[in-house]
Amino acid sequence: MKVRTELKAYRAARGLTQAELAERVGVSRKTINTVENGIFTPSVALALLLADCLEATVEALFQIVPEATGPA
Repeated sequence: MKVRTELKAYRAARGLTQAELAERVGVSRKTINTVENGIFTPSVALALLLADCLEATVEALFQIVPEATGPA
């Protein structure tokens, strides 16, 4: 399972740096960076904090991308 994120777009639209967003939700800038780059999938609690801070829904920030399957 892969998770796609719109976190960077929402953060940028609100004029926040990674460091500013990280401070607001209580994590490191590196955590925000790894979430934005799809390296780390946030916990439910962090996803809810990010959505609240960015005035978005969790579903707007994160979507599950179906894995490709082989030929039938």
